[in-house]
Amino acid sequence: MSLVTEQGYAVSEAARRLGVDRSLLDRWCRKHRQQDSGIPARKEDDRDAEIKKLREEVRKLQIEKDILKKAAFFAKESG
Repeated sequence: MSLVTEQGYAVSEAARRLGVDRSLLDRWCRKHRQQDSGIPARKEDDRDAEIKKLREEVRKLQIEKDILKKAAFFAKESG
């Protein structure tokens, strides 16, 4: 984590050099910044859960959109 916080590396570059997943190193860095700033970790965990939920919703909506596009195409061809 010191590669990012002290040496100025980008999270993705530091994660690659350390052989860890970028999201894991990013989470560690956020928790470190929270401890320094006094922000409770619970708030960040809630935010991460909300982001995960929203990404899943976006994925579902994209699937629904694709299904509707295909249905409209087939309706147009048969009509």
